[in-house]
Amino acid sequence: MKPEEFPGELDVALERPEWETLGLEGLAAAAFGAALLRLGVTGEVEVSVLATGDAEVAELNGAHRGKPSPTNVLSWPAQELAPEDEGAMPFDPEPDPDGMTPLGDIALAWETCAAEAEAAGISASDHVTHLLTHGFLHLLGFDHETDADAGLMEGLEAEILGQLGLADPYGRQAP
Repeated sequence: MKPEEFPGELDVALERPEWETLGLEGLAAAAFGAALLRLGVTGEVEVSVLATGDAEVAELNGAHRGKPSPTNVLSWPAQELAPEDEGAMPFDPEPDPDGMTPLGDIALAWETCAAEAEAAGISASDHVTHLLTHGFLHLLGFDHETDADAGLMEGLEAEILGQLGLADPYGRQAP
């Protein structure tokens, strides 16, 4: 499998016209395909992406996390894959009886993503690719609640983005 090939169902809903300029479905397929390849996840997976704005994400963030403010990316995993030990790899996702592995949903907020990209001096597509990768890793059970977990997740993000020809978003130099 090549990174840009997405094995399964990818549902991308564009609620804001600004998202149309990025080719979001292609960015998601590349990011998710590279992540699956790097992690050795095989079989067909199912993911939904909602590309919307700050107001909608603030509403979702308030309803699901008790934080009624916009954020760049939100994720809702379909399966509980988090490991018991800090810094450990998550459990492998399980397919449904039909062979499809549901991973979950991701939402992105246009204004926040665009402002962060501008502040960082990078293209919106590069920043959104990072956020898609970050959100997808959450669907696979990764988090950044502890230093050990954050180190693992950030290292994987950097590797995956590197496979796509993008710089380490955390500014570390390659070894």
